[in-house]
Amino acid sequence: MESRRDVSRRAVLGTAVAGAAVGASAVGTVSAAAATGGGGAAGGGGAGWAPEVRTGGDRTWASILADSDLVWQKLPATWEEGPFLGNGFLGSGIYAEPGANAVRFNVQHSEVQDHRPEFGSIFGLARLPIGYFTLEPVGTITAVDWRLDLWNSELTGTITTDAGTLRLRVLIHATRQVLAVETTPSDGERDHRWVFHPADAISPRAAFKPLPEGYTGNPPATVGEEGGTSTSVQSLLSGGQHVTAWREVTRGHARTLYATVAHSFPGTGATAAARASVRASALLPLTALAAGHRSWWHAYYRKSFLSIPDARLQSFYWIQLYKVASAARRDAPVMATTGPWLEPTPWPASWWNLNVQLEYWLIHGSNHLELDAVTRSLSEFRDNIKAQTAPAYRSDSLVIARSNDITLSHGTDAGPGGTGGGIPGQDPPTPEVGNLTWALHNVWLSYRHTMDESILRDVVFPLLRQAINYYLHFLAPGSDGKLHLPKTFSPEYGVDTPDTNYDLALIRWGCTTLLDSARTLGIDDPLAPRWQDVLARLVPAPTDENGFMIGAGQPFAMSHRHYSHMLSVYPLYLVNWEQPENRDLISTSLEHWISFTGALQGYSYTGAASFSAQMLDGDRAAGYLSDLLRLYVQPNTLYKESGPVIETPLSASQSLHDMVCQSWGGVIRVFPAVPAGWRDVTVHDFRTQGAFLLSAAREGGATRWVRLFSEAGAPCVVRTDIDGPVEVRDGRGRELDFEDLGGGTLRVGVRRGEEAWVFPRGTRPSGVVRGVAPNASAPRWGLPAQ
Repeated sequence: MESRRDVSRRAVLGTAVAGAAVGASAVGTVSAAAATGGGGAAGGGGAGWAPEVRTGGDRTWASILADSDLVWQKLPATWEEGPFLGNGFLGSGIYAEPGANAVRFNVQHSEVQDHRPEFGSIFGLARLPIGYFTLEPVGTITAVDWRLDLWNSELTGTITTDAGTLRLRVLIHATRQVLAVETTPSDGERDHRWVFHPADAISPRAAFKPLPEGYTGNPPATVGEEGGTSTSVQSLLSGGQHVTAWREVTRGHARTLYATVAHSFPGTGATAAARASVRASALLPLTALAAGHRSWWHAYYRKSFLSIPDARLQSFYWIQLYKVASAARRDAPVMATTGPWLEPTPWPASWWNLNVQLEYWLIHGSNHLELDAVTRSLSEFRDNIKAQTAPAYRSDSLVIARSNDITLSHGTDAGPGGTGGGIPGQDPPTPEVGNLTWALHNVWLSYRHTMDESILRDVVFPLLRQAINYYLHFLAPGSDGKLHLPKTFSPEYGVDTPDTNYDLALIRWGCTTLLDSARTLGIDDPLAPRWQDVLARLVPAPTDENGFMIGAGQPFAMSHRHYSHMLSVYPLYLVNWEQPENRDLISTSLEHWISFTGALQGYSYTGAASFSAQMLDGDRAAGYLSDLLRLYVQPNTLYKESGPVIETPLSASQSLHDMVCQSWGGVIRVFPAVPAGWRDVTVHDFRTQGAFLLSAAREGGATRWVRLFSEAGAPCVVRTDIDGPVEVRDGRGRELDFEDLGGGTLRVGVRRGEEAWVFPRGTRPSGVVRGVAPNASAPRWGLPAQ
């Protein structure tokens, strides 16, 4: 970069550049002095002045979360209506016990599964139901008044009966494996009771599909009591057990139920572990137990902030942040389709052809990498993935099956619906072979948002190398001289086709990423020429007059909920809106796909919203999210198809992220797709690629200030919609050199551990982080009074 003194003496050229080419398209280098037309005293500068972020402390988060709390003035009848609590392992959904005068408190745990691989992942290795407590009052329930306090992650409120009232306080501890329910009864309800009901330990898929030959459920649980601690011991036919332990403690007028779950395989240590855990927790009154729990949740929420004037969508967003932290931890199993709230479902496993990827997207922008179980699991269980790969290819390749257990084991393909690692050109098993490469894109995103080279070196590069190797076994030149792929399966269109766009996009992304990663890591890989050759000779994406096809010879011709054929546009951005030659292809493909409405599901709308955000159409993106909330999202923000499925609401949060910030292609785009009606927007510590933390404010329809803190010292290119000259300063108010790349895009020189502020000339950024005023009031989530 030229010196500030040299640059300030020359004119600055300005022209728009495409984001994909920003790194090589600088059109002018300027200093802050040149941009403002003067020295440090001009505009927002001045001696002794320095910008700073002002958050207002905990009250800022407590206030916006209080506005988002769910409430119930009616007893929820089903799981999709009721409160839910969790810590990534233990989970509980709360609703009326069917056909009884009681309230059900489900008890489920993400580590509890069967261990019979001979029956496949969705029967023999399925997540298993554990059971539930019923809170049985003396009188007939006549009313409830509950509030899910998001800031403290506690359910509070009352149950009213014709005999009196029960005051409730419920939590699942953030770091201890305990469900605690405190009840404070009126005189007429002193004799209320708790009853535990063990569930049948059989795959939930049994309610939807025929059982594999030879498959039976596990034996009934054994319930007992010893020394004031009750247990439900569920022995498994394969060996091992899971155990629910509970005890009730009375302190003054309040009674507190403490319950926990432990799982062991192949041994039977779960009984002792569960007993010890619940005894230790029961020593603490709920107020003492809650102190550490609240500290964890408060620190969690403070890691980022987002406020928009759409009150319904804003509260939905904060509930998703609560939900994902209730369902995920780095050291917890990768989320199953239901999260830790297992209910009847045909999909009692983790699903890798879309569900897992969408479940975890929001952790990056919201700055919650502590929830990233995908990176850890793919690394830790790579040998189990290897076992899913056909023996002829195991020496150098990897492919993951569609469904897996908590250790990424698939088992055999016994039974209906089993899906092993597919083989291109062969069916069965279904040749759905791109899922591992797509999952590794999530891991790559974790690398890009942290710039932690250990993720790139230890996980992305070695696993992606083997995933792409698998494709290399099958790519072959055709008569046109291009490399072609035999028939594979594009999730979830229903037919096998050659040259599927799903796989071609993943091959292109994979080879490009391997080459980039090798350069970053200083690896002279002997396969690099092969990856370059694939990129040069791979057949172009099959398209027709309606846009992207499913594959060669297979047009997109029927309603299809999955956007697998358009993966190159989103989330891979290989084909993107900043390539003018591809805009018609993108818009035509989106219009054609979304026009077939019969089979669309909720995540079709979140995908369409993210496509629209890339196209800079905030109004359309917001419309798709509005449709999602109206048509698909349940009263408690959960979501269902044939059973509960957690990924769709979580992916809607990523769609909102895409509207307020996009950082693909080396450019941080601030407020790229904000609807016209969102005059005010605030973000704080939004994590971007390049390991920047973005804070920014839009007020009165204009961006007032942008602040970027660099954790890694990566190149900083930022695009804003600030109209007119800007100032760029560091955190001490000093001018920073920057290059004007045109179109509102700046390359800013900011070092690791330092920050850059961008704001209109002649202003001083307030740096205030606060909730924005809603455009209109909105009903609370839950079951509020009508």
